[in-house]
Amino acid sequence: MSALHSSTSSKSNNISSFDENRWVINIRRTLEEELEDDAQVPVSIFNVPKPLMSARPDSYTPQEVSLGPYHHWRPELYEMERYKLAAAKRAQKQLQCLKFEDVVHQLVKLEAWIRACYHKYLDLSGETLAWMLAVDASFLLEFLQVYTMHDGKTLTRVSSRMLHLVDYAGRKSAHNAILRDMIMLENQIPLFVLRKILEFQFPSLELADEMLISMLSGFCKELSPFKMMEVFPNINVSKHAHILDLLYEILVPQIINESDEQIEAEDQKDETQSRGSGAAEYSYVRQLLNVVLTLILKVQRGPLRLIKFVLKLPWTIISNLPGFTILRQPVDYLFFSQNKEEVKLENSSAIINKPPLVEEIDIPSVSELFKSGVCFSPTTGNISSISFDVNTVTLCLPTISLDVNSEVILRNLVAYEASNASGPLAFARYTELMNGIIDTEEDVKLLRQKGIILNRLKKDSEVADLWNGMNKSIRLTKVPFLDRVIEDVNKYYKSRWNVRLRSFVRQNVYGSWRFLTLLAAILLLILMTLQAFCSVYSCRRIFRINTTSS
Repeated sequence: MSALHSSTSSKSNNISSFDENRWVINIRRTLEEELEDDAQVPVSIFNVPKPLMSARPDSYTPQEVSLGPYHHWRPELYEMERYKLAAAKRAQKQLQCLKFEDVVHQLVKLEAWIRACYHKYLDLSGETLAWMLAVDASFLLEFLQVYTMHDGKTLTRVSSRMLHLVDYAGRKSAHNAILRDMIMLENQIPLFVLRKILEFQFPSLELADEMLISMLSGFCKELSPFKMMEVFPNINVSKHAHILDLLYEILVPQIINESDEQIEAEDQKDETQSRGSGAAEYSYVRQLLNVVLTLILKVQRGPLRLIKFVLKLPWTIISNLPGFTILRQPVDYLFFSQNKEEVKLENSSAIINKPPLVEEIDIPSVSELFKSGVCFSPTTGNISSISFDVNTVTLCLPTISLDVNSEVILRNLVAYEASNASGPLAFARYTELMNGIIDTEEDVKLLRQKGIILNRLKKDSEVADLWNGMNKSIRLTKVPFLDRVIEDVNKYYKSRWNVRLRSFVRQNVYGSWRFLTLLAAILLLILMTLQAFCSVYSCRRIFRINTTSS
């Protein structure tokens, strides 16, 4: 009753705190604004899809600092507000003959663009939203200064008040916590807001962009799981929505999605042409066979049940006698299990055409591939470098570095791709591939020895748990270049004679253990009968066995 009362009271408080006049004013102003402004800025900051959020909420919810409006009002994150305000004061000192309030007024003019970036409706006034983003962006820019690149080197410039939070070496837990929060999907700030604030701190927009590109380059190199990338793409801040979008474009180039869409369209065109007129004829034949098979089963079901009942009645009595209990299970399975199978078939007929809830890639593990002769080779690129060389039997995978921040980074990249990508979910497919080939810590050990996995965690088992935990996807997708690699690997693996032998033994020996048990039980019964017979009658005399020594 107390819980019901508290929930009712909370609902009533929310209703009473709702400002109807402000809501009407916001709706009227939104409708009066030009629609062209909203069309130019696509939605890029989403709520994490519920299937992903339910699997690991802490990986998508900020734990240290809130950036933007989604988590700003959470009380447990208020401790960082003093550091945000301190960063805003230091940013005000860098302004050229301006006040911080002037920056806020410029952000108010961009209110329509800012609101258009967020998928969630922001029940805030334009001024409140501008002040919030101005303060949060000041803190974010000060933190990004740690990763400023100059001549290929990182300049570590940290304010004295941020020393206990910021540590470029990553030894402080607060630093890693802020890094994880900065890359979360629901904790993003549009890049044009950062550009606008830097524009007031530099003489020109070009210099401000150079500074922002330098900071983002160092930051993405630090957070990128693919540390060994030789060619790091040039960054154009005007073409990226936020930091997570920039990191995704670096790891999953747009050329992959474009080529995959072309291949998929060509495959679908070939399939439709190959089917042609034969599709209709095949469907009719299939329907006819299904009807005939159903009638045969219905006709035979009555007499068969009568015969089975007649045979099962004495067998039930015999199987309970001493010495015959061993035969009960195999005989029941061989002769009286068809009724159960028919019931299973009838019950399962309704769910045959339902798609699987979670797609699992059918591919052997690293250990199994290694035993069958597959070699593993690391590459210095992104996921576009994944390939399988049939001639050298080599599976090429990009070198990936895993540390305490990797799980949050990988999960939020998958969530952003699922929310924003219109084409194939290439990065999600990559995580499913790694989940498929990594089952145990032995698989991780092999990949670590080959240089594909750089393990910054404590044990290999933690890496295995990381990949095996990432088995939730939003929707089934096909990524042609990755699916082709998986198909080639499976084709080679199943063509090996030792794999075929193992599969044959598994299907024909292990699968028929009930029949072998029946044969063993019959042999045992014959031997027991022979022993009982010989104990009563003299077998030596009957079989004329001479036991006298020469």
